[in-house]
Amino acid sequence: MKRMNIRRITAMTAALIMSLSLISCGSSDGGSAADVKASKAETLENSTSCAETVSKAAEKADDTNGSEDIGLAADDAAPGEKTAAEYGDYSEVEGFDMEARKSIMRSDAALADGERTDVLPTAPGPEADPDTLPGDTVTDPVIDNDAQAFVLTAGEWKDNENWGFFTNLVKSGTVTFPVFGLDPTNRIAVTLTKDGAPAQNQPVELVDKDGKVIWSAMSDKDGKAYVFYKKDQAPALVRSGEASEKVTGDSNEQQGRAGTTEVALNVAGTRKYEDTQVMFILDTTGSMSDEIAYLQMDFASIAKEVDDGRTAFSVNFYRDEEDEYVTRCNPFTNDVKSVQAKINAEYADGGGDIPEAVAEILEETITNNDQWSSSANKIAFLIFDAPPHEGKEQQLDAAVRAAAEKGIRLVPVVSSGAERDTELFGRALAAQTGGSYVFLTDDSGVGDSHLEPIVGDYEVELLHDVIVRNITELRS
Repeated sequence: MKRMNIRRITAMTAALIMSLSLISCGSSDGGSAADVKASKAETLENSTSCAETVSKAAEKADDTNGSEDIGLAADDAAPGEKTAAEYGDYSEVEGFDMEARKSIMRSDAALADGERTDVLPTAPGPEADPDTLPGDTVTDPVIDNDAQAFVLTAGEWKDNENWGFFTNLVKSGTVTFPVFGLDPTNRIAVTLTKDGAPAQNQPVELVDKDGKVIWSAMSDKDGKAYVFYKKDQAPALVRSGEASEKVTGDSNEQQGRAGTTEVALNVAGTRKYEDTQVMFILDTTGSMSDEIAYLQMDFASIAKEVDDGRTAFSVNFYRDEEDEYVTRCNPFTNDVKSVQAKINAEYADGGGDIPEAVAEILEETITNNDQWSSSANKIAFLIFDAPPHEGKEQQLDAAVRAAAEKGIRLVPVVSSGAERDTELFGRALAAQTGGSYVFLTDDSGVGDSHLEPIVGDYEVELLHDVIVRNITELRS
């Protein structure tokens, strides 16, 4: 699927900007990570009213209309093709999905005399009159009433499923590790089976020749687990219960062979995961207003969609030293309304410098948290835009090791204003715990610019869909 080029649709962007302004009254114009954080914080502090912000957003959208290089220039148009001037504000967008309609946020300004006046996001779909051109208004209700909850767009990448690609990036020097003490470059993929079927929820250990445990992990619903070692370590054995296999590391160059990359073990036990625990860890510093607003709008929808009667949620927040709080954590519960109330009480504030209390929140929610159940599928979404402080390597390493050992899949969701070290930090978190690396994209037109990650081809999706899929795919 080709990436949706929603960022070039000015009418859609205007609707998004105005609606988000009604929600959060905060935005900024991009720049470095420090500039983004400072700009967003200043906007939140100095904004006089939502109405004024919406008015300014509308003026900005009007100024942009017609000025972008959208559609075909008259000299480039082939016979029978419409030029930009004839066609309207934009031309037909490749890769358009009807789900993209959900990305338009409805505002009060879009209602007139009881009729819908939303602008079509692209060329007419099956719900529209075939004679309707982009930019025309429609009166049929083609957009969900709660479309605000679906506005943010994202991509997803799994280094563990694209290991050759990742290894080539490392060998070429395109990406370098360790980053903040984390190094996922030396990995052994382990597959556990019992009587030919995946062996779930089984411990896997990588040990050295002295029997010292280098890495511990838990097999998932497919019997998969990943164990890691550092360059100065010499792995000797992968084991699960009584089953084991000898392995070698990359340090055995004198023997003319590379280290072991894959191991398959036939084990005696398997235990089905019965429940699901879903944790959200949210940076609430001054640069995170868009993301906080998103979770406030979409959490109930996510919870409803993944509900199976056996799912509990925990929502946790963090800022930094000298802010109102450093961490604010909550227990798991299946009371969705109480979780929603905690999310709704939060707002963006504080921060200042770029690094935030990432190590502290991971230590509290992962390393020292005894509420994670051994019988549950476990996933934690870390929604953030800034890296941890330097000097926190031991805390971070301990948190990642604890997540892997407990079977907690960490899914970082990297937001606007992030820099390359934050991307690599997030990818290390995801790889070493069997999770996905998720990154927001510019396609929604919301917020500041988002870093393009160094990954292969990916699909642009609604963040809502990415989160729901990551939760549901955990289950047996």
